[in-house]
Amino acid sequence: MHKMHKLKTIWMPYVSITLLIACMTVAMHPFGLAFDLVNVALLFLLPVLLSAAFWGLRPALYAAVLGVLAFDFFFVSPFLSFGITDLRYLISFGVYLAVATLTASLAVKLKRQLLYSKQREAHTAVLYELSQQMSNITDIHSLLDNVSRQVSQTIGSENAIYLPDEQNNLVLTHRSDVHSDWGQGETEKVIAKLAFDHGEAVGYGTHTLRDSSGHYMPLRTEDHVHGVLALNLKERRIGFTTEQQRMLQALGGLTASAIARVKLAEEAKIAHLTAESERIRTAILDSVSHELRTPLAAIIGSATGLIEGDSLFSPEDRMELLLNIRDGALRMNRLVVNLLSMVQLESGMLRLRTNWCDVEDLIGVTLAQVKDFQQHRKLSVNLPESAPIVSGDEVLLEQMLVNVVSNAIKYSPDYSEIGIAVSSVEDNLVISISDQGIGLKNDEYTKIFEKFYRANANKKITGTGLGLAICKGIVELHNGTITAKPNEPQGIVITITLPLSKQYGIYSEPQGKGAENDDHK
Repeated sequence: MHKMHKLKTIWMPYVSITLLIACMTVAMHPFGLAFDLVNVALLFLLPVLLSAAFWGLRPALYAAVLGVLAFDFFFVSPFLSFGITDLRYLISFGVYLAVATLTASLAVKLKRQLLYSKQREAHTAVLYELSQQMSNITDIHSLLDNVSRQVSQTIGSENAIYLPDEQNNLVLTHRSDVHSDWGQGETEKVIAKLAFDHGEAVGYGTHTLRDSSGHYMPLRTEDHVHGVLALNLKERRIGFTTEQQRMLQALGGLTASAIARVKLAEEAKIAHLTAESERIRTAILDSVSHELRTPLAAIIGSATGLIEGDSLFSPEDRMELLLNIRDGALRMNRLVVNLLSMVQLESGMLRLRTNWCDVEDLIGVTLAQVKDFQQHRKLSVNLPESAPIVSGDEVLLEQMLVNVVSNAIKYSPDYSEIGIAVSSVEDNLVISISDQGIGLKNDEYTKIFEKFYRANANKKITGTGLGLAICKGIVELHNGTITAKPNEPQGIVITITLPLSKQYGIYSEPQGKGAENDDHK
């Protein structure tokens, strides 16, 4: 059946040409003697052009010869005979054949150029689309899957892609057909390694291992080979066309560039993370060493004094030393809590257990916790007549308010006033904490919420630069915002905005106020 179909395909153009010329001869013969023979000859060029346009050069030459024979037999005297009384017709027939051949050649070339232009346009569109897709891909496996699919569509063969591992050993990374074993054999791997090591294509269609059933093309940029693209050409009856070779080379170059870009992005990310980790480690060690040294010295000194000179101290002196020990321990505890909270926020381990929280209770707990170190600063609270109730994690909200108020106390002078104002604006709870401290520069009002950032004017005062960063993380977990702005005439205002009466799909439903919060025991 296959042979029959093939024979039918081969002979169909010649049968069609024969029928067309026969029909033209029958149609023109009654009027042939009235026509100028030059016009009749020109009409016989029509099958030649049609044959060249639809079937190629050989059918066109067949149409030219058959047209000459029909013209001679039916329209040139003596009629119904191939004989010629006027030898000048031989020259005419030769010119006709030459013109027909030239016309057919030009038509075939034009058709070929048209097809070539369409192929180039299609391939250019494919390469452009592929480059656009690759520019948005940041995962190496998605990139290889995209390239493999495009190669299969363009060349029509299964393929495999080999990439080097950390030890620079070539490893089969992707296959277009997961049900096929091609690409996993030792032969394929050895040939792919040869192409990788030498940076040149080997296998079918090349000068090296040309009898191989596969074509192995290195994926290389100017100075580096990033892998090998292997094509299984065992089922192909013919070699690559010139256009397919160009397309394959373009795909290979595009793939190599994309792999290089993805690898550089990964290396840059790793380098950034390494540098950031080193910066954070240094900042933590520096901050912790400074923050721990002072309270530890106070604790050690006070405890040593009580142990070695207990009889020398009055009850008031003992109480002062004990208060020093307690204050130092509280300060160290705040540092440890802040460090643990930042680790939980950074790792994504912190989860909310939401309750209905009375803002008045939150502020009351905050004032109680900062009372011991507020010294001579005055804390004023401005609450509405009916204090709003917010849905949130009361332990984290208390920690956030304590951090903000403690920050205001730390950077405010003695006998200054720190204000806490609560209001409701468009279904949002707004808490403002204002101080009369030294203030900030204009570009520092957003930077103070970054980890380990310390304002230049505040570096003389000890601190880790974690407090406000933790506050920002807690507020954002509650779908809120926290901002800073100047306070007139001096100081800053921290504004916290939290949504009122809104549930968060990723959190549990609010429980009763007295519900146990296991996460923060």
